[in-house]
Amino acid sequence: MPPASSILDTLIAIPVRNEAERIARCLKAIDGQAGLTPGRLGLVLFLNNCTDGTERIVADLVPQMSIPVRVIERVHAGAHAGWARRAAMDAAVAWLEEAGTAEAATLLTTDADSIVPPDWVAANLAALAAGADAVAGRVELIPEEAALLPPSLPARGRLEDSYDALITEMEARIDPDPHDPWPCHRTTIGASLAVRLPAYTQVGGMPEIPLGEDGAFVGALLQRGFRVRHDRAVLVLISARLTGRAAGGVADTIRSRCEEPDALCDARMEAVPRALHRYAWRARLRRLYNQGRLARDLGWARRLGIPEAEARRIAALPRVGEIVAAVDRASPRLAYRPLMPRQLPGQIRLARLVLPLLRAGLRLRRAMPATVPVIPSATADA
Repeated sequence: MPPASSILDTLIAIPVRNEAERIARCLKAIDGQAGLTPGRLGLVLFLNNCTDGTERIVADLVPQMSIPVRVIERVHAGAHAGWARRAAMDAAVAWLEEAGTAEAATLLTTDADSIVPPDWVAANLAALAAGADAVAGRVELIPEEAALLPPSLPARGRLEDSYDALITEMEARIDPDPHDPWPCHRTTIGASLAVRLPAYTQVGGMPEIPLGEDGAFVGALLQRGFRVRHDRAVLVLISARLTGRAAGGVADTIRSRCEEPDALCDARMEAVPRALHRYAWRARLRRLYNQGRLARDLGWARRLGIPEAEARRIAALPRVGEIVAAVDRASPRLAYRPLMPRQLPGQIRLARLVLPLLRAGLRLRRAMPATVPVIPSATADA
């Protein structure tokens, strides 16, 4: 293992538990990162509750790696995914503080059963250099593992991917984020996250929760006004195994969909009219906030079924990201109603009809004086 460099400013933090079958593949991919200044990249491996010999494999491989590596081993009865990722990333923070590069440093995290491509770190750094505070990458299943799944599962995945791209474009055009423009995606997963260290510390680090720490972390960044880029150029291959290490994780999702092909889609997969309604309301809330009208005129709250006291509490929140998230939670008229898989083809056809009209309408609006947009409501309960 090479000595730590004075220019070390980019660390990958990986929680590891019983990954004897996959850790070598993961480390080889990490060590194969290209396009980086030598000495800039380091790795933290947080081995927790390993009982399958993972630690011996790591001990054999680390001395052969071209980047500095710190290995931490812990046994903790209350271990869970959020705790382990938090511990790995906090160990990386401590290392960067020792190196004296914390103020300009970058933290990345992935999973021990994933494979990062050779440009993964460079692609994340490029998105950060373009102005982002954090980067969420997209994922695909490892092809040879995906080939072993029932054919119905990849077929469903293709439908979901197609629909997700369509509604993501709708969202990006109706409620645009200048720091996350179309083309983008909406995947939030611990297998591919990067964040500037100051942003990480200002939101209190990775949430130490049993499940969904990745989504909660990105949500906290957005609510605090940090710039999060969902970059389609950042890709990680994830395992398609059916038995995972974290309850409720990707493996459990894949297995449940094998066992229940008609299981509901993710909450974000709503019917086109409901998605349009949600995005238009988000855009309106941001506009009211920017105009200073959110607390003065509570008509928006009445239309969304939010009680006055709760509306005033929400309107007093300091950041528009917090306000939009709070309204999403508080309004019974914005409750998520995810689709069934069999509904996806019809909604994809509808979205493909709506999108050209939406693009044309927005082009026309940009060419005209500013007007108040119409909030679709007649179809909100579709």
